[in-house]
Amino acid sequence: MAFSFFGGVHPKENKWYACDKETQVFPEPDIVVIPMSQHIGAPCNPLVKKGDPVTVGQKIGDNQGLCVPVHASVSGTVKAVEMRAHTSGTTVMSVVIENDHLDTLCEDIRPRTQEAVDALSPEELIGIIREGGIVGMGGATFPTHVKLSGGIGKVDTVIINAGECEPYITADDRLCREHPAELMKIIMKIFGLTEGHIAIEDNKPEAIQSLKDHQLDGVVLDVLPAKYPQGAEKQLIYAVTGREVPSGGLPAAVGCAVFNAATTRAIHDVVYDGMPLIKRIVTVSGDILMEPKNLLVPIGTSFNDLIDACGHSENPYKVLSGGPMMGVAQYDLNVPTIKGVNAVTVLGKKNNFFVEEPHCLRCGKCIEVCPMHLMPVLMYQATQDGDVDGMKSVNLLDCIECGCCAYTCPASVPLVLGFRAGKQMIRNAAAREKAKA
Repeated sequence: MAFSFFGGVHPKENKWYACDKETQVFPEPDIVVIPMSQHIGAPCNPLVKKGDPVTVGQKIGDNQGLCVPVHASVSGTVKAVEMRAHTSGTTVMSVVIENDHLDTLCEDIRPRTQEAVDALSPEELIGIIREGGIVGMGGATFPTHVKLSGGIGKVDTVIINAGECEPYITADDRLCREHPAELMKIIMKIFGLTEGHIAIEDNKPEAIQSLKDHQLDGVVLDVLPAKYPQGAEKQLIYAVTGREVPSGGLPAAVGCAVFNAATTRAIHDVVYDGMPLIKRIVTVSGDILMEPKNLLVPIGTSFNDLIDACGHSENPYKVLSGGPMMGVAQYDLNVPTIKGVNAVTVLGKKNNFFVEEPHCLRCGKCIEVCPMHLMPVLMYQATQDGDVDGMKSVNLLDCIECGCCAYTCPASVPLVLGFRAGKQMIRNAAAREKAKA
């Protein structure tokens, strides 16, 4: 059965713009910019310098600790190793590669037969996944090998997240339609499980049918009623299993592990084909685009190139990395596509809902829709007061920044913006305390 999590909203889905557009291979750009930070954790140190030749799939950055390597998505010559704009709104160290369009493959990349894969131990598989640079591709970008190794012996339920509840985005929908048989078995082998779940919302009938047609033994397809944020990790776990992840806890605490559908495809590619994560499907959609598309994009391709490939009827009012609920607005369209970018959403001026000096009406609607059972009105007040202790007391760090509160707010208060700023205040305060100690 499907459990309905608390709260949530039903925004206009707008999937129709791109859901029926088959995935197209995007032509390799002349220049790619590969950021050294594409994951949660320590950024990579560059392993190449200006003037070095590189090949497709070659490791060009790595580090110790909570880190995964990054790889060249094209062959060519390193033109620069320098700070460049990033989708997070900051600048990060990046490797700039001039594409020679020869697609020279790195000599380390070797496909494996099914027999060879069957002979690999869970530890060997996790090592391959780490070296392939695999991260959570739904947007979280947590290193996948860490999640896998931390779940061994604790996880009894694996859920592949194909929910894709954000408006406009259809990348995982297309993946499930086009590659349905590549989404589960390696993860089940690592955890030693004979059963797993693929969770998808009921607004994707073609993808559901494709998954049914290619259903593997032991894989349960959970079709859930569409509600945002169904694809959020804790909400999805509850919807599929009825288990509640405790405040501050991880899914493994309740025996669960959740992996985005695109992440599982990337795992398949590195294990069977030896190909690290150098490309991903990106939905380029929005109300002013002439031809929205789903594109298989080399990592490092600029947003400008993707938008130009679709055309637009007016100058964009806002361009988001991701969807309109959780996406990050971009100030520079030369930012590159990175591992966690599943969509570029291009919106026109009719989406301008800015209000000067918004004031909370104390209506309580934000509380009614918060899927984390939080009090957004109190959280926001604490952030505006700069009250770090107050932010902690109302569990601000439990906020998943889904945007349900901001979506439903009749006063257009920028709640999520305030929460992100508040979390940074908490982190800064913790760093000061650590420095004093």
